[in-house]
Amino acid sequence: MRLKTRIAGKSYEFRDLRDLFARANEDKSGDSLLGIGARSVSERIAARIVLSEITLGEIRSNPLIEDEVTRVIDDQINESVFNEIKGWTVGYLREWLLDHGTTPEMARRVSRGLNSEMVAATAKLMTAMDLVYGARKLRVWATCATCVGLPGTLSYRIQPNHPADDVAGVLASIREGFSYASGDACIGINPVEDNADNTKMLLNASWDFMQKWKIPTQNVVLSHVTTQMEAVRQGAPACMLFQSVAGTQSTNEAFGVSEKILDEAYELITKYGMAKGPNLMYFETGQGSEQSLELNEGIDMMTLEARTYGFAKKFSPFMVNNVSGFIGPETLYDGRQIIRASLEDHFMGKLTGLPMGMAPCYTNHTKIEQDDQEMATMLLALAGSNYYMGVPLGDDVMLAYQDTSYHDDATLRELLDLKPAPEFFRWAVGMGILDENGRLTERAGDASIFI
Repeated sequence: MRLKTRIAGKSYEFRDLRDLFARANEDKSGDSLLGIGARSVSERIAARIVLSEITLGEIRSNPLIEDEVTRVIDDQINESVFNEIKGWTVGYLREWLLDHGTTPEMARRVSRGLNSEMVAATAKLMTAMDLVYGARKLRVWATCATCVGLPGTLSYRIQPNHPADDVAGVLASIREGFSYASGDACIGINPVEDNADNTKMLLNASWDFMQKWKIPTQNVVLSHVTTQMEAVRQGAPACMLFQSVAGTQSTNEAFGVSEKILDEAYELITKYGMAKGPNLMYFETGQGSEQSLELNEGIDMMTLEARTYGFAKKFSPFMVNNVSGFIGPETLYDGRQIIRASLEDHFMGKLTGLPMGMAPCYTNHTKIEQDDQEMATMLLALAGSNYYMGVPLGDDVMLAYQDTSYHDDATLRELLDLKPAPEFFRWAVGMGILDENGRLTERAGDASIFI
């Protein structure tokens, strides 16, 4: 395996694949703080030249880390497909994916022979337009109570968080969201208090609202997965279960999860959940979670994010939601880095075979402007993101960060001529919120229709 090259009379040599992957990455503050990112533009170009000539077989034979996440990812590889492509270089895989002759069906088949490091390596060689074009080929949909991600659709999660978990306040936000035809991905509530009683209360409130108004969607409360499991055991009506996951075993352990726990969660929600499935899990991820806990094992943030997707794939999720801008400037310093990371993450998730949604969000201490966030949102919509968040005025009053608003939701659908998930679309037309073309009516935005 050749790990060196020469550019303009200067030699560049990389210690191992871990070093090569990190140096080939786009500039990210998290990698720079760890001292593993490229030290110059020339070194980054050299790393990409070397990486483009590495074969997929060499990547699999030289794992960056040996842990539970690596095993879970490797166990899912289709050996027949891998044996067909193991001699491909990373550069060839990139060219093949972007070729006009490569159909979505062809790309999906090849993706079954890839591990997460191969996915990350390919994305490192791509421009922003490459990432958009490549992801757009890779439509992935999933079914919980309803189906989200179908061609021609764009969905939203209503995120009705409240700083005191006040049910009246949560329901007020839910009413507003549905009045703008948001919420076809799910009602997803981040609780302040992580306990079974509080989780049950919020699940009951959201479920009762869905039943009263016959809304075809799904509900979830984003407490720890073991808390949700206890609530479901006590009879709480949940359509799916949520958990944050990461790209190293040590970080997952810090999150309080493992393959075994998630297997138990999937079995439980399959048996006692309110949705038919088969996709009954919801995962949230983001570049930098391992670095922020000092559990990155010397691996760059982007590659670890790809490994997160490979781990999540094992559990056939309904939703995977990326929040790379949520941590702060210590991982992604400014708007440019957040835009790039979001495009990388969406492409890597889709190439892994996941039904990816995005939250191109930011915290108020990050060097980013609203225009940056909106540019990321529009690019990701063009790339085929399955869904976004719906947050009142785009400002989450409980988590204290900025995200997409109910108004953004409607604008993106109109810009790209997209509609909600089919069942939800029919419901919204029946309620007089959308017209037959999927546009908001004069009645839209009036939350009092649900009182």
